[in-house]
Amino acid sequence: MSVEAFLSLGSNMGDRLGYLELGVQALRCVDPDLRVSPVYESAPLGGPEAQGRYLNCVVRLETSLSARQLLEVAHGLEELAGRVRTVRNGPRTLDVDVLVVGDLQISEPDLVVPHPRMSERGFVLAPLEDLDASRVPADWRSRLAETDPRSLELRMVGRLR
Repeated sequence: MSVEAFLSLGSNMGDRLGYLELGVQALRCVDPDLRVSPVYESAPLGGPEAQGRYLNCVVRLETSLSARQLLEVAHGLEELAGRVRTVRNGPRTLDVDVLVVGDLQISEPDLVVPHPRMSERGFVLAPLEDLDASRVPADWRSRLAETDPRSLELRMVGRLR
């Protein structure tokens, strides 16, 4: 049985756009007809201060993979892009997060679905809204303007092929 899933991709090291393209092209093996949001540039949130701006997008795909299998795919894509985890919230070549998998609700030590912090992140909500506005709260911009205005420092920079 196939479900609708959303994953976010982000990069702030090296060829940022190239790493996003690498991730999206690899995900086409899961769903050749996946949809990709526009790409946004955003300020880094948390982690070391001296790191570059991120490029971010969200993909929507239909899949029969489980949430756990999607997490394994995400980690595989990060490894393919040469990601090395040294500092929490530090710079990365590619970060892939599982946001939503159908209507599943999972709470395990290494996998929480829906993603527990997606409602706090403008760089996730803006591209997710581009793909499916019903997946984001209508007031997310005004709420973040009050709670975390820096997360609204977003600029659409284009689209992936």
